[in-house]
Formats: sequence, structure tokens, C-alpha cells
Amino acid sequence: MPGTRKLGRATDSRTAMLRAMVTYLLENGKIETTVTRAKEVKAMTDKIITKAKLDNLHSKRQVYSYITKETVAKKVFDEIAPKYKERNGGYSRIIKVGPRRGDAAEMAIIELI
Repeated sequence: MPGTRKLGRATDSRTAMLRAMVTYLLENGKIETTVTRAKEVKAMTDKIITKAKLDNLHSKRQVYSYITKETVAKKVFDEIAPKYKERNGGYSRIIKVGPRRGDAAEMAIIELI
């Protein structure tokens, strides 16, 4: 895991949440969440795309083991990784949008560049 943020959850539920959020981000290209979750998702998404750029058997097994949907993992190798072949990191961006109504948590939009 890239960060040390616990996000108020136990390890197994935190890992499951991050896997689901990374999968959803790679599937749709954009999600809205809190700033701290967005920072964790950005770190994991960048790691997944970097692994997918290698495009060998070992990296495919690692990506397929992390991404929860097989179609999204295939999309990472077929569409997303080739798009970032010349880029050395920074595949996603975080845009802060202000506090959430209700609990005033700082919200952000994370999207693929």
C-alpha cells in the first residue's frame, strides 16, 4: 500500500474500498470522493498504470489480482496503458471542489489525465 492513511477503517475493508474505487476510476475516468481517499486512490491508480505499461505476464497477473472487474483490467492493458506510454507518472489529477453538505468533509474530483 502506498500511503499510511487508515481512513477510519480496518485493513481488510480499507483494502476492499480502495480496490473498488480504483476499479471504478479506471472504468469511468472520474469519481468524486473526499480529499484523503482521493490521494490514496491516486497513488494506487498510478501504480496500477505503471505496472500495466510493462505488459508482461507478471504485471498482468499483478493488475488482474488488484482490479475487481476483468473487463476493466483488460481495458487498462488495451487502452489506458498505451495512452500513457510516453508519460513518466502523474496519470491522474485531484481537483478540490469544497466541503460536502452535511458533515463538511473536504471533497475532491479525481480523474485520469
